[in-house]
Amino acid sequence: MTTRTAMAENCLTANDWICGEYLRTRAQELTDATVEHLWITGLSVVIGLLVAFPLALLARSRPAFAGPVLGLTTLLYTIPSLAMFSLLLPVFGLSAALVVTGLVLYSLTILVRNILAGLAAVPEEAREAARGMGYGPGRLLWEVELPLALPALMAGVRMATVSTVALTTVGALIGRGGLGDLIDEGVQTTFKAQVLTASVLCVLLAVAADLLLLGIQRLLTPWTRIRRAEEAL
Repeated sequence: MTTRTAMAENCLTANDWICGEYLRTRAQELTDATVEHLWITGLSVVIGLLVAFPLALLARSRPAFAGPVLGLTTLLYTIPSLAMFSLLLPVFGLSAALVVTGLVLYSLTILVRNILAGLAAVPEEAREAARGMGYGPGRLLWEVELPLALPALMAGVRMATVSTVALTTVGALIGRGGLGDLIDEGVQTTFKAQVLTASVLCVLLAVAADLLLLGIQRLLTPWTRIRRAEEAL
């Protein structure tokens, strides 16, 4: 047995926080947990956006509904995850759908508020100009208001995504938490390398997702870069 191999095995025996042998021997387990974490997060944010968009439009078009919509989404966000999963358990059972549904409900308060804020920030003169050119409500929304609201909307998506990456770990309560399962297992068995590695991967996923969405935002809103450049001059 070489000295390097002995040292690698010793880090597992010594239960060190940083252990290369753990990464080597558990690579597939880490990959599977990361993939599960990614698809649960991605699916939850996409469904959350699909639900939040019509809710935001309803709140904007009918002011009487704005208070109830915002109040309900805020209330949902305050429900502890254990209570949320308990309420959803009779409907979805111990499945990934239970975790995704809970995460969708948690994302609504961020997404609905940012969509409303983005639409509210659209200059009224832009709307008037579009109406003067014969734009109807649907065309006005899709071709004028949404593009101008994209910075605020994407900011909401970024916040919801980073939040969901963290909240996905709560799925470990039912064994559907991606990297959260490894964190929970590591805590229960005091396996330090597993806890640290899974936690670091969660942070890296959140940072990577935020940077990716920021890049997409910049590609979709080139006029914001031009405006910043003009202000700098």
